[in-house]
Amino acid sequence: MATLAFFSDIHANLPALEAVLADQDARVPDMRFCLGDLVGYASWPNEVAAMIRARGIPTLAGNYDEGVGLHSDDCGCAYKTAEDEARGAQSIAYTNQTVTEQTRTYLRSLARHLWLIHEQPRTPGSMPLRILMVHGSPRKVNQYLFEDFPERSMLRMMAEVEADVMLFGHTHKPYHKVLPYQVDGEIRYRHAINIGSVGKPKDGDPRACYALIHLADGATARDADSVRVAFERVDYNVEKAARAIEASPLPGAFADMLRKAY
Repeated sequence: MATLAFFSDIHANLPALEAVLADQDARVPDMRFCLGDLVGYASWPNEVAAMIRARGIPTLAGNYDEGVGLHSDDCGCAYKTAEDEARGAQSIAYTNQTVTEQTRTYLRSLARHLWLIHEQPRTPGSMPLRILMVHGSPRKVNQYLFEDFPERSMLRMMAEVEADVMLFGHTHKPYHKVLPYQVDGEIRYRHAINIGSVGKPKDGDPRACYALIHLADGATARDADSVRVAFERVDYNVEKAARAIEASPLPGAFADMLRKAY
């Protein structure tokens, strides 16, 4: 069995990232991947980028990373109110002022998609699993795939890119959907997995979140149970991160969002 760790949406929250990486170190996954949004909303964009880069973790660009990498004043975020939009403008302005050119260059270098083909060890007649990693969706880096996204649309999206397993973040709310479909009368399964957020959860649980994916030997789309998902919640010093926000030019509301996870 292979065990893979996936995490996303750190959003410059260094204490949360440190706790998640320590938890992963203790579990010793075979590989780990970051699905983007390293920066924005909190006080340590350079430190977060440097830590992930130093560990050589394969990493995607999130929408916020793209905005800051291009020195844009638009993070590609969908804010619901004028107040949220104003706070978002403060956040990206602060982040653009705070990041070093080394961090900006690194963010600009990150890929949009990552593929992993799981095929060892295989059993006779099995098919390798095609695992796609994106930040938002295969179509747009800032598309929100919430849990109520229609299953038929999710299946169509995954079929377009021939993904058996698709991992993504961006919404900051974890979930796993097993989606059956038919090929020549045979039932097969696709897995849509939102891995949640390390540094800015929005599901009412302030603990950092990441996903461990367990792939059985000879894992195949024919067997729904050959892909198992565990969402790991990790305690960290939320108050340290919140107080750092309050001591910075960032909106104080961001600190409350960390404390209450909304």
